[in-house]
Amino acid sequence: MAERIAFRGKTPSELANLSMEDYTKMMTSRKRRSVKRNSMNYKKLAEKAETYRKKGITKPIRTHIREAVIRPEWIGLTFEVHSGKEFKKITISANMLDHTLGDYAYTTKRVQHSAPGIRATRGSKFLAAK
Repeated sequence: MAERIAFRGKTPSELANLSMEDYTKMMTSRKRRSVKRNSMNYKKLAEKAETYRKKGITKPIRTHIREAVIRPEWIGLTFEVHSGKEFKKITISANMLDHTLGDYAYTTKRVQHSAPGIRATRGSKFLAAK
């Protein structure tokens, strides 16, 4: 069975036609408050995303604004969000609505330990790391 992608019962095409006021009523209260308070940086990012969409630019939008709430107009756009060390590429889909950009750009990596270091004893392989 095919997966039906919807946000609060609305399809992505219906969400794209919604005004921002109607969309904010569908958001959770925490995200709604952050959008209402939106800073100058968030407004600039929203304007930049709008110009990219209108002009059809496919280049990713680079940003440090991890707390930006994902809007329905951004579906299909590509962002590069800073993780503290590097920029992580994110393509926005309908499942990502009502989340922030930082939720998808992880700041930590998985740690993989290998063999013991040089001049380590064979027995130290089995000890817990401090």
